[in-house]
Amino acid sequence: MKQILTYIPALLLLFGAGACSVDNYPAPDSQLYGTFLDAETNEPVEQDIIRGSTIEFIEHGYASQTKQTMIVKNDGSYRNNLIFANTYTITPVRGNFVPMTAQEVTIKGETKLDFKVQPYIRVKEASIEKVGTKVVAKFKLQQTVINNVRKIGLYVHPEPSVGEPVRVALAEQEINGKIDPNKVYQVEIDLPSNSNVLKSGNQYFFRAGAIIDAPESKFNYAKAVRLAL
Repeated sequence: MKQILTYIPALLLLFGAGACSVDNYPAPDSQLYGTFLDAETNEPVEQDIIRGSTIEFIEHGYASQTKQTMIVKNDGSYRNNLIFANTYTITPVRGNFVPMTAQEVTIKGETKLDFKVQPYIRVKEASIEKVGTKVVAKFKLQQTVINNVRKIGLYVHPEPSVGEPVRVALAEQEINGKIDPNKVYQVEIDLPSNSNVLKSGNQYFFRAGAIIDAPESKFNYAKAVRLAL
């Protein structure tokens, strides 16, 4: 019994040393950031923060090729402040742009990586205004792919993260065909019909967008506009 009691402190020291070694792994020491930019206009490509574009990355040097992900913000930017310095395979996926190939990137310290992409649709010359008892969005569309435009829409939410998945009210029009690049499209939200969610005197963010009929395609948008009702 005395021998067993003698061994217990030694075992506790051993386990304690093991626990300390686990806790002492180095913390992530680098940052990765950038923006999705239109390859033609160099403007940020607006996104949805929910069900929007995603960045997949795989860290080199490990047998397990586990994919990690980063979410893209509404303005098309992204940032990861907790990433280890290393070489990674990075791929933007499920986006509102023509699919891109994977690229190998070495990350060390502050590393900037912009993605030059071809958006499926450009929402151009957009204006969103309160006109009487309606909020009216007007814009032109420019397709960059041969797919049909499925629909256009105007979405509203109290937060700037507004979009098709994040909205308290909406107005949509089915297109299901090619668009006329010279046509001014118009979508309206009737305020009295949405008075249960859109309160007079409050401010809301409105955002106009369009989507093509390709599999896994996402909405392309103009910038959100804040209006007081």
